Amino acid sequence: MNKKLGAFALLGASAVVLAGCAGGGGEAAAPSEPATGDLTVWLVGADTPQTARDYLKETFEDENEGWTLTVEEKTWADVSDTYTAALSSNDSPDVVEVGNTQALGFADAGLFLDISDIQSDLGGDDLLSGLVDAGTYDGKLYAAPYYAGGRIVFYTPQIVGDTLPKTLDEYVQQGIDLKTDTVSGIYAPGKDWYNALPYVWAHGGEIAVQDGDTWDAQFSSDESVEGLEQLQDVYLNASVAPVDGNERLGNIDFCNGEVGFLSSPAWAAGNITGAWPWGDEAAGEEVSQGCPDTYGKDLAAFALPGLTEGETAPIFAGGSNVAVATKSEAPGKAKAALEIMLSEGYQKLLAEQGLTPGIVSAAQYLPDTDIAKAQAAALANSKFTPTSPNWAEVEAAQIIPDALVKIAQGGDVKEIATELDSAIEAILNK
Repeated sequence: MNKKLGAFALLGASAVVLAGCAGGGGEAAAPSEPATGDLTVWLVGADTPQTARDYLKETFEDENEGWTLTVEEKTWADVSDTYTAALSSNDSPDVVEVGNTQALGFADAGLFLDISDIQSDLGGDDLLSGLVDAGTYDGKLYAAPYYAGGRIVFYTPQIVGDTLPKTLDEYVQQGIDLKTDTVSGIYAPGKDWYNALPYVWAHGGEIAVQDGDTWDAQFSSDESVEGLEQLQDVYLNASVAPVDGNERLGNIDFCNGEVGFLSSPAWAAGNITGAWPWGDEAAGEEVSQGCPDTYGKDLAAFALPGLTEGETAPIFAGGSNVAVATKSEAPGKAKAALEIMLSEGYQKLLAEQGLTPGIVSAAQYLPDTDIAKAQAAALANSKFTPTSPNWAEVEAAQIIPDALVKIAQGGDVKEIATELDSAIEAILNK
């Protein structure tokens, strides 16, 4: 998340829509619902396994006579570029998945229905608390937890050997030692900002802190700069990943034997081992079958270490939330679908795929593997982006990835961070 891995853009007409309906959604009385129809559910990417999609469709149609349910797969670029217009139209989808950092922005724009009335039916205290916070606006729940994930460090002894780093400093140094002209000791493309945050947080830095109604961006603090300078060392001396690239091709390079350490969401294990082929064929990408007979054969992982031996570095808590569109023509049926998606039967299927389920009780179904245990250890020390409804605009503006690219190119860290803070504050405090 990802994350996963995208933000919705407030561009053109979308920005006008957001400005025109800010302040929360779902206040107007809903019209009478049709007796029959087709419910549309938008899911993002291939994270949701086909078994879960089939379960949702079959269960919903069995429980709602005369209704059909259609699952449409969207991309994270769609969330950025087309969600706002679609959710504002008279042909809105009924249920949508969004990244956990995006939910507040959509709720503030009035595009999600208040679902507090069914919160207990969705799981109540069994809901994953961090994702409940991500979907709560002005004390009301607008987007329910779907699944969570944390980045862990994948490796194979074939490339890195059996000696693993015990601290963040050792991790960086081992990455530097492993680098060649064609191998990234640490795969670190410049725009991968989720994997940049642990360096900042490990050194005591922050993205931004709130003082009353004002946000104070913190990338230029002494602590954050120290972390960013360590990250710059990785960019310049441990990685041959594209300076202006993102994390998307890391699994491919890993399977080509061109990566020592790959920090990626835990579910990416399925991409590498071949259990979960990866790639967007519709976008012209070749679908990778992984490398189960070579570098994926002995795949292992660990939680990114912190500055002190025995501690992990704070990682970004990624994941997704699911919501009912305010303009759904059948909000009652949409809520019924949402209840299925948060049921044990459905969430079990997500957990078996390696996704941390949105209901805590379903965590028992996570695979009993070292990779799952590494994710649990990583998520135990996780953090989140600033809880401002304007945060999605920060993501959409791409100012953090752009700043990191400049750092990866060898720019002055303090100067770049200071400019970044000004840009973040201009958005969060407007």
